Amino acid sequence: MRIELGGAFADLLNEKGKGSGGNEMAYVERSLGFRTHDLDDRDLRLVTDIVGGTIRWRRYLDYLICSLFHDESMFRSMEPLLLQILRIGCYEIVKLDMPPYAVVDENVRLAKVALRHGAGNMVNAILRKLVSLKDRNSLPLPNMEGNDRAQARALATIYSHPVWMVRRWIKYLGQERAIRLMVWNNSDPSFSLRANCAKGITRADLVTQLNVLKVPHEVSLHLDDFVRVKTGLQAVIQAGFLKEGLCSVQDESAGLVVSVVDPQPGENIVDCCAAPGGKTLYMASHLKGQGMVYAIDINKGRLRILNETAKRQNVDGVITTIHNDLRAFVDKKLLKSDKVLLDAPCSGLGVLSKRADLRWNKRLEDLEQLKNLQDELLDAASILVKPGGVLVYSTCSIDPEENEERVQAFLLRHPDFSVDPVDKYVPADFVTEHGFYFSDPVENSLDGAFAARLVRGS
Repeated sequence: MRIELGGAFADLLNEKGKGSGGNEMAYVERSLGFRTHDLDDRDLRLVTDIVGGTIRWRRYLDYLICSLFHDESMFRSMEPLLLQILRIGCYEIVKLDMPPYAVVDENVRLAKVALRHGAGNMVNAILRKLVSLKDRNSLPLPNMEGNDRAQARALATIYSHPVWMVRRWIKYLGQERAIRLMVWNNSDPSFSLRANCAKGITRADLVTQLNVLKVPHEVSLHLDDFVRVKTGLQAVIQAGFLKEGLCSVQDESAGLVVSVVDPQPGENIVDCCAAPGGKTLYMASHLKGQGMVYAIDINKGRLRILNETAKRQNVDGVITTIHNDLRAFVDKKLLKSDKVLLDAPCSGLGVLSKRADLRWNKRLEDLEQLKNLQDELLDAASILVKPGGVLVYSTCSIDPEENEERVQAFLLRHPDFSVDPVDKYVPADFVTEHGFYFSDPVENSLDGAFAARLVRGS
């Protein structure tokens, strides 16, 4: 309910890498009057899975619940807490394959304690009906027949995404690839760890530590400092790896954006929308103590976190934070840099596997506003690039209107810039026909990301 109504995150980890499970359990105590126990690692993983999965599959779960009611008006008027309990129960039965009797019993007790006796009876009836349908392999499914709109609506229900996203992906990718993308978004996310070379930690050192913790992992095929983990992130955090600055949680797709920037010792680099600072810190580690990364951001609190992390990772000597709106900052004409990175605010359509809540927080109208903002920020960022310097525009979106189209529109407005193909900086799998960097979630098994490297004429 906090995620859906209050903007909380779907993971029990905050951006400092600290567990927020204690805060959430305290909130449960305050709001529902339950006494809660401390969660061990296993329970913390299960809670995170249930919360994330229930949010991710919300549209499909609501379809199941509504089908079992046979009365849409009754479903629509259901109180929010009862609906959440039913969603959790449905998710556990249909997607987690937990023992049905335990799921029914637990959620009936929850409804009785959190609401009233009658609510428990309703949960009992609905979940038992669901178990019966699942046992007979006859769960309801939306009708795939009809025109393109009807098919998109059915697919949006089956794979639990907003209809506008599904229609957009079918338009750009075709139905088969759109389905593959939704399957990826609904799968358990994997995370990558970056060994912090600025503290003398190599990937081999990180692998040794992961072996000690018995955390399953595989080394990145694309970046020398990165290791991929599917499970065990909580163990890494509790062992203090992030707190001590030994490594960072960072997707390889973001690391490859830094490869496109290609930061070198002695350079002055501006990171235009820097916070929370993953790319800033990685670029700073490349400078080997020589040069400077100027991290500009409008959010003062997140810049403070960036400064704290920079100290832990031993790169604070080459990072200067600047609290400002980029568009206001460039008016002062105080800075010209070798390289400028604009990791622009975007829809985040490339990171939906990690951000279970994000798909429900975005609307089609948001894209139009974002495109205008991206254009404004690109124009502002270009002012900071010295003659012969480099401007890298990146997003964590897979939408061409936020990516290639923004670059093409920028080049029409700024003929003194031209595309520098990225094939010298990233593996060929990630290079588009126009010389841009693009990571495809389905093809590359990474978050979706885009970057264009643009050079200013001298």
